Amino acid sequence: MAGRINDEDVKAVRDAVPIDAVVSEYLQLRNAGGGNLKGLCPFHDEKSPSFQVSPSKGFFHCFGCQEGGDTITFVMKIDHLSFSEAVERLAGQAGITLRYEEGGYNPTHQRGERIRLVEAHKVAAQFYVDQLGSPEAEIGRKFLAERGFDQAAAAHFGVGYSPAGWDHLTRFLRGKGFSDKELTLSGLSQEGRRGPIDRFRGRLMWPIRDIGGEVVGFGARRLRDDDNGPKYLNTPETPIYKKSQVLYGIDLAKKDIAKSSRAVVVEGYTDVMACHLAGVTTAIATCGTAFGGDHIKILRRLLMDNGSARVIFTFDGDAAGQKAALRAFEDDQKFAAETYIAIAPDNMDPCDLRLAKGDDAVADLVQPRTPLFEFALRQIVGRYDLETPAGRAAALDEAAPVVARIKNSASQHEVAVQLAGMLGILDTQFVVKRVAQLARWARDRGGKGPAPASSPQAAPLGAAQHAFGGPALTLRNPVFTTERELLKLALQNPELVSPMFDAYGIDEFTAAPYAAVRAAILDAGGAEQGLHDSHAYLVAVREAAPDDAVRAMVTELAVEAIHRKTVDQAYADMQLVAVRRRAVERRIRDVQGTFTRLHSGGDPAQLVAVQNELWILQQYDQSLRERGADAL
Repeated sequence: MAGRINDEDVKAVRDAVPIDAVVSEYLQLRNAGGGNLKGLCPFHDEKSPSFQVSPSKGFFHCFGCQEGGDTITFVMKIDHLSFSEAVERLAGQAGITLRYEEGGYNPTHQRGERIRLVEAHKVAAQFYVDQLGSPEAEIGRKFLAERGFDQAAAAHFGVGYSPAGWDHLTRFLRGKGFSDKELTLSGLSQEGRRGPIDRFRGRLMWPIRDIGGEVVGFGARRLRDDDNGPKYLNTPETPIYKKSQVLYGIDLAKKDIAKSSRAVVVEGYTDVMACHLAGVTTAIATCGTAFGGDHIKILRRLLMDNGSARVIFTFDGDAAGQKAALRAFEDDQKFAAETYIAIAPDNMDPCDLRLAKGDDAVADLVQPRTPLFEFALRQIVGRYDLETPAGRAAALDEAAPVVARIKNSASQHEVAVQLAGMLGILDTQFVVKRVAQLARWARDRGGKGPAPASSPQAAPLGAAQHAFGGPALTLRNPVFTTERELLKLALQNPELVSPMFDAYGIDEFTAAPYAAVRAAILDAGGAEQGLHDSHAYLVAVREAAPDDAVRAMVTELAVEAIHRKTVDQAYADMQLVAVRRRAVERRIRDVQGTFTRLHSGGDPAQLVAVQNELWILQQYDQSLRERGADAL
């Protein structure tokens, strides 16, 4: 196997692919001030954005979970790739040919498992597209045409056809250099009596892409009566395909979802196609599974959970559709967005509705109609006889806990009032109090956790300090604030603090995390290295960090905005002087203690030496007070 990727090529990849462009493929970013961008963290669940990206530094950092790093690190973490796999993917996007040490360039041996599986899917997708034009695929083209999809629509969504033979795709991929093990692992082939055979045969094929636009699986629709398989057959769970973590159409819809703060969740591939062709370009669908928590995480990062965000579910009006809607409502509180349900007349899905009534009818369908909570409550209430007191009481007993789960107290009160109206209970306050009582009981029983940090400055210090041991730090302590600001300057604006900063000792930083970062800067060659190549300098500091906790702190400080709006030499000098003066003052106190002890019966010569040191320190402190940075 070829060796490691050439260091110069790794640097070229880092420089060529802007970190904000890569991160924007996965979540919505907004201006955070100071040249930084912010969004909802893709690595943990959060309500308000604590994830920041610094395009100028090429780094990201989450102030909630402490994940951070550069473009390569982000791709490694978000797609679970090795370092070499992440570099290879980014190099492919940038058109950079990588060189490998100890053996030269050998792409077939250098591709990691995930890269190979994605490549196999990419080749398979094009194979299926090419097959859609074959005589055998006439049945597939007819299926599409009958549903209002022409050749251009099929091409836009990458729809293809899998030949009915046993191993057409398998033989084709073998010819492209893929091994039988890779084909089976990818889910494109399965074991037959005489070796691997095609998993999908004689079906219409929809490529399923991840949010980054890479094909990771397929949805296959049965076309012939003699096909005894399920109506829809999806790719099985593989190293690159987890059905609970993919949304069909998300690659096409993500930008419009982020731009409009609106998402439309439909039930099938043809429904997504119908919506997009009708101008509803925020439509997505699950892939053979119920809409769940992992899907919500994907959407929340795009919607940013602002107050105007909307998620509209379209379900069939039959029992299965109602069950799906209620299941979606169970996760409703994981959204900060408002959720609605849209059911077409005559229980038609968007694809049928477009055929019957045209594009305008589809666009009109997904205008926010019935709030999902209202639909869920009506389904509950509808099961009881509201003409009798016992029926109304039973309906209230089932519905009130549902309303009590609404976290926003104002919304909870409003929905409780609506519930009273649904039940025909004239004493509205009785229902409101019942819901509030249940909500309190749930909080008391389950325990109420601490409130999340409201800003980047509120959370990270405590979390970081626990990683190093000792009490939690707080920015309200001016000592720590100044040390933090100086380290941020050393990482973000080294030209303002060099060369003075490199003369500062590790012991001049009293917070353990900050002392560790100072040591990492020292081990990386000092802040002066940042004058030559700022990005390489930050990478070197992170690599010099002894563990993940220090690496996280380095990234945090490299990304966090500096407190002063105008960052200039005067501000940098203030931080340099403040940190040095506090260090001198600490030393003066220590020496004064030693002098007091020696004065009461110590060695006279040692007493004189301590007295001289004390005088020198006091003179230096006075010079710092009077001359500022000129005395450093």
